[in-house]
This record gives sequence, structure tokens and C-alpha cells, in this order.
Amino acid sequence: MHKACPLSELAPGEALRLDTAPPIAVFHTEEGELFAIDDTCTHQDASLADGYVEDCWVECPLHASKFNLRTGSVDAPPAKLPVRHHEVKVVDGDIMVIESDEAPNLPPGLTAEGHI
Repeated sequence: MHKACPLSELAPGEALRLDTAPPIAVFHTEEGELFAIDDTCTHQDASLADGYVEDCWVECPLHASKFNLRTGSVDAPPAKLPVRHHEVKVVDGDIMVIESDEAPNLPPGLTAEGHI
């Protein structure tokens, strides 16, 4: 389990990147929901925490593929593979992320620890 930050420090509509291996993006939607997915787009090395969030989707800042914050599924190319989604809980006021056991889908040239 990873501690992201106190809930009071992540305003609705904002996201943050956890420096895990691979990195995880935590989103606090305008509706007040919390989600966590792998931070790296499966098409190219881009941070999804820097993407545009609308409804329950985040758009990659490089090439506009969208990833579902609930499931990690991808809507359209250029990304073809989903990202992992992770369980999020608030424990004693802190956002906690329980990392998925699934293998991550990373873009070509990256490993869970970074560049090859």
C-alpha cells in the first residue's frame, strides 16, 4: 500500500504522480471521487497525471488517447493497451493506494523501473 497524501491536500479536479515503479497517478475528480491508474500512457512515455480529466476519463497530454479512471481501459489509438487501475482508500484522512498485482502495460522502451 502506498500513501499518496492527505485528502485535504489533493483538491477536486487535481491529480498527482506517485514515484512508484512504475509511477501511479492519483485523481480527485470534480465530483469528489478518487481513482488511481498507472501514470504512464501505454503508447508513449507521457504522464497521465498531466492529462485532461473529463467525466471518468483522462486524456493523454501527447496524443489524445483516453483512459477510463475506473477500469484503465483505453478508448482509441494511438494507445492500444489499457493501464492498470488500483484500489484507493482514505485511511485516517490519508489517500492510500493498493497497487494492482497485474503486470503493467508500458510503452516501448520502458521497464517498470524506467528506460531500458
